Order: sequence, then structure tokens, then C-alpha cells
Amino acid sequence: MPQQAWSKKRERQYEHIKESLEERGRSERKAEEIAARTVNKERARAGESKQASRTSVKDISSSRRGGLRSHKGAGGRTRDQLYAEAQRKGIEGRSKMNKAQLEKAVGR
Repeated sequence: MPQQAWSKKRERQYEHIKESLEERGRSERKAEEIAARTVNKERARAGESKQASRTSVKDISSSRRGGLRSHKGAGGRTRDQLYAEAQRKGIEGRSKMNKAQLEKAVGR
């Protein structure tokens, strides 16, 4: 089933997010994927898409979530994000660690 084209606003939003991610060191391919997912989620929240997952509609907005979970935000990264980084770094015993222990283990 072909996807309906994005509006000009969503195209601008996509380009802005993609460029921002590339400036922060993400690869072009990963930046495109994240930008597309973010735009599609915002479309779902605004009722612009035919289908939307429950989390797309009920979760906090992408921009707010990004600010809360950034490296500088009050809560920092989620435990799952820290776990994924520990997995990439090959840290042993990560499955039994809590968030504070994972933060210390990944060194941030």
C-alpha cells in the first residue's frame, strides 16, 4: 500500500531533524531513519496518518522526550539505552545491573 506524501511542513521537519543529527555525528543513513520515524510519529499524534500505534498517540511527544532523555536532561538516558551501550561495549554482568550501575559501567 503506497504511503501518502508528507506535507511541506513535514518535509521541512524531516530535513531539519536529519541535518541536526548529521551535525552531531550520526551517519546519513541513520539520520534519515531517525528523522523519518520522528516525522511519522508526529503525523500519527496529529491525526495525519491512517494508522497509529498506541505508543505513538499516548506517549509524550518526540521533542519533549528527546529533551528529557538527553545526556543533559534531569533523568538522563533510560536504562534500556544504557544497557544497549553496555552491550555494544561488551560489559559483562550488565543484565543484573540497575540504571545507576549501568551509568557507572559505561563511563558517563
